[in-house]
Amino acid sequence: MVAELSRAFEERQAEVSAYIEFLQSLEEASRNGAPKLENVDHAISADQQKILYSSVYLQLYNLVESTINRCLEAVTSAATASGALYAKDLSESLRSEWVKGIAGTHKELNTDNRFRAAMDLCEHLISNRPITALSIGKGGGGNWDDNEIEIISRRVGFTLNVSRPVYQGIKRQYRDGMGALSAVKKYRNDLAHGSISFIECGSDVSVSDLERLKDNTTDYLREVVGNFIAYIEGFEYLAPDRRPGNTIGEQENNPT
Repeated sequence: MVAELSRAFEERQAEVSAYIEFLQSLEEASRNGAPKLENVDHAISADQQKILYSSVYLQLYNLVESTINRCLEAVTSAATASGALYAKDLSESLRSEWVKGIAGTHKELNTDNRFRAAMDLCEHLISNRPITALSIGKGGGGNWDDNEIEIISRRVGFTLNVSRPVYQGIKRQYRDGMGALSAVKKYRNDLAHGSISFIECGSDVSVSDLERLKDNTTDYLREVVGNFIAYIEGFEYLAPDRRPGNTIGEQENNPT
């Protein structure tokens, strides 16, 4: 699953890059008049170009959400794949996420359902069953930006470590006073909810602006993926005394 993270990310970001290249060709062609596709009679209008430009926000947000979902799935897979880990084996942060999931502490439950959830947790601990399922609540959909990514990283159990140039790029103002990911989130949501038209969204923006937005977003996400891979490969989802190389944990798991 860890090896899949980088490959899946690079494949997804390549799709956005290919679309940006298409827009660049279209913009260059428009310098000599309204561009046309081969064997098509009608030229591409300025409004149609704006619609195509605005689609970049949808594609970039799709990349953001799919990347974070895959990262979280990799964490839960690492913690449950062996079927031999118990609650005491998990790090405090991940154990908290497991408790939230099995006890439903983040859900609106009536008295009976809350009691059943508490009993499920109690019975799991009393019977000392291994953890075979783990979910990490992501909150409301459509809200991923760099701030939310930092928050989910801390919930999982690590502080996101992003290089200075990449951090400055993601925070640098892109449009309307917003950084790259904040802008991607806002315009994607505005388009999805009908608050803005595709033509309005694609106005006053050039392909070079969109390419810079794509570069800042993908550079940041690539380092986020690297952080999650380091977290998993370092067994940071386990309690410190349960990580490979810890002699105390090994002695407890393999008593003589």
